[in-house]
Amino acid sequence: MSQSTEFRFEYAPGVIRFGTGCTADLAEELAQQGFERALVVTGKAIADNPDVIDSVKSGLGDRLATVFAETTPRKRLGTAARAQQVVEEYDVDVIVAVGGGSSLDVSKVLSILSTRDDSPEDAGEELENTRTIKMGDGTPLPIVAVPTTLAGADLSIVAGVSATPESGLVSSPCGGGVKDRRLMPTAVFHDPALYATTPREILAGSAMNGFNKGLETVYTRHRTPITDATSARGIQLMSRGLRKLGEAEPTEEILHTVVQGLILVQFGIARPGLTTLSLIHAFGHTLRDGFRIQQGLAHAVITPDALRYIFKNVDGRRDLLADALDVGDADDKPEAIANAVAEVRDALGLPSRLQDIDGADRSILRDIAEATINDVFMPNVPEGLDPTADEIEELLENAW
Repeated sequence: MSQSTEFRFEYAPGVIRFGTGCTADLAEELAQQGFERALVVTGKAIADNPDVIDSVKSGLGDRLATVFAETTPRKRLGTAARAQQVVEEYDVDVIVAVGGGSSLDVSKVLSILSTRDDSPEDAGEELENTRTIKMGDGTPLPIVAVPTTLAGADLSIVAGVSATPESGLVSSPCGGGVKDRRLMPTAVFHDPALYATTPREILAGSAMNGFNKGLETVYTRHRTPITDATSARGIQLMSRGLRKLGEAEPTEEILHTVVQGLILVQFGIARPGLTTLSLIHAFGHTLRDGFRIQQGLAHAVITPDALRYIFKNVDGRRDLLADALDVGDADDKPEAIANAVAEVRDALGLPSRLQDIDGADRSILRDIAEATINDVFMPNVPEGLDPTADEIEELLENAW
């Protein structure tokens, strides 16, 4: 398959710090970047976990203003609006997002709200009408991320957001996303010791989300030689490490390899004007929302069938993916790739069929198929692939 040698790669990640105990250097990093008063944004589970929160508090030292522990998986606009009040009360100049993608996404919405001179109700109206919230004229609060799950949302300029009428900010339930290059965290602290405190079932589900970022970055039409290198090596490290994670409780030693892979697979996935996320993440959105399930479970089930569908219709960079998954010598590379991904999923103890997930409803597969076709990530599918709703429904039936 031919590919143009011309490409443009614009990507400006923040400082990446890695290593057991690296959160001890939080205050040092904030000082280097000129920040003095940090608001920790997290959820209740993290706030109640001394192995995580005490490490972060100790690392921040006297640069900690206070902790806001109200984030939830729903990524509510109302949560960000409440956090904005705390920002103003404590004169905060940097956000430290601790935990999973939910805390980081709420932090990004909070950063946007910090630039606007209107009310949260105005932001809610904009979200309801346009499915996004734009930056205002002010300078956004910078974000430092301390992730504890493997979803790989850290080196990114996008976030999800939702709202319900109960918040008083919208008239009907709605959701969408935000995107701005200024939402890239100025620093990310990857501490294997903190990942090891996360319950195994949470790590497992988030791992499939992160792992698939690497797979999609290989075959997306927005690939570059740079992302080929980082994603392929990241896939290899995550594949090997996640198999070990499936055999034992999370340890720093196992997660050392997995987290290094996670850093690599998300490098360059969200760049100004484009993303490498594609078919699998489109399914992740629509299955999550249609069945109201955790997105990682959707990824776990759908990925092998999605890969088979891609390889049936286009090359899908099968040679590079096979090498990354250590099956480059296989006679049938497409099937070997799908099987290798299924083996990672099975090692993590994740479901292999949609019908095995609580909340799955076969009667709405057609609706999910049509929503998937219209998902924001579908334009990023490999060149030559032109999915139809009928094909997507058939794929979902195969995964049922």
